[in-house]
Amino acid sequence: MGAPSVAVAALPEYAPGADGAGDPYFPLAGNGGTDVVHYDLDLDYTPAPPDPAPLEGRLDGVATIDLIPTQDLSRFNLDLRGLTATEVTVSGKPATFTQTTNELVITPTKKVKAGKTTQVVVTYGGTTTRPTDIEGALYGWVTTRDGAMVVSEPDGSATWFPVNDHPTDKSTYSFEITVPEGLVAVANGLPSGPATTVDGKTTWYWDAPDPMAAYLATASVGDYVVNEYVAENGTPIFDAVDPARLGVPSASLALTSDMLVFFEGLYGPYPFNSYGAIVDDDSVGYALETQTRSFFSRTAGEGTVAHELAHQWMGDHVSPYRWADIWLNEGWASYSEWMWTEHRGGDTAQAAFDDYLSIPADDDEWDLVVADPGPPGLFLNPVYDRGAATLHALRVKIGDDAFFELAQTWVERFGGGTASTADFIALSEEASGQDLATFFDVWLYTSEKPVSW
Repeated sequence: MGAPSVAVAALPEYAPGADGAGDPYFPLAGNGGTDVVHYDLDLDYTPAPPDPAPLEGRLDGVATIDLIPTQDLSRFNLDLRGLTATEVTVSGKPATFTQTTNELVITPTKKVKAGKTTQVVVTYGGTTTRPTDIEGALYGWVTTRDGAMVVSEPDGSATWFPVNDHPTDKSTYSFEITVPEGLVAVANGLPSGPATTVDGKTTWYWDAPDPMAAYLATASVGDYVVNEYVAENGTPIFDAVDPARLGVPSASLALTSDMLVFFEGLYGPYPFNSYGAIVDDDSVGYALETQTRSFFSRTAGEGTVAHELAHQWMGDHVSPYRWADIWLNEGWASYSEWMWTEHRGGDTAQAAFDDYLSIPADDDEWDLVVADPGPPGLFLNPVYDRGAATLHALRVKIGDDAFFELAQTWVERFGGGTASTADFIALSEEASGQDLATFFDVWLYTSEKPVSW
């Protein structure tokens, strides 16, 4: 008889983490093998000097990143673009690192085991400019003469801090932002302490405890006038408006309290610890639903204010699983505009739908596959308006009770994470008890004008 066998524990198989999160639209956005829990960003920023000097600022940062490896890692990546890392530590020990155009590749002294919380500290910095996205629109850390506009959809966060830059990795954030005295630095969440001024520089402190996709983080800097109050539903509001923009934008922002109450009635309780707005006198050409602190370029019309606030539920709390799912962000926010306009006594949502359906069948509006618009199509009009029309057509098909049950269940079930078009179709069928395959094929996957569904 042989000797009894002895079980031998399998040794970890350490391997590099992937250099992307697997999104086909942006293969290098995000990273594999890590789940970031928290970013603590200590930033020191000097804006561009007066004209005619080059429009360039200087950003120096220390990012302290708490992450949990999802596999046994021999090395891993963070997204970082246009800034240079000068020192990296992993669990307190110096790590070796290299940089490519888009990636910071980190090799820790000791390999990192899956499931073990790890702290990574990256010291970095460089010149800031005015980066552009895949469509040529300004995004990321956009340098201005008096500060910076920081708006990062879809993958611009890597222009200002080392990051796992994809919505599937949501994290909490804290910020210390040091700027020249007289400027205001505004980030997500609420101030975590009073601003402090030493030797001509002021440091602003912010805490954002609600899980957030990286593209929704901001650290905008400007000569802002601050207005703080508490909305009717109890949400603390922090608005920061350029003094040149205290007219129409402020009048629209004054409706925020009423909008919060209205959208809570549709989608359930407001999901975050605060809200507010940033209105800058410079422009990136669009508004963005930066989480808890929507950003507006130069103006903030009533419809746009409603749109960005609705995004806090639809897009921020429930974020896209892949960027192809962006119609779920923009369709819901645009449909929320329609419903808000009706609530205010303007055109009904049905009238807006009918107006949209009056577009001729040979118009380019109908050429886009809304559920797969391609990277250059992320922000084209059909993603917004055909997305909104899809939701109204669904509401009419399944009835108000099922539709608004669907909306609230969507937020409850997927809030704090991400969801896909397939998830939405499945939940729509669950809420309605109907087979909706033909409906969604017509509205989301067919590049022609819907006629019957």
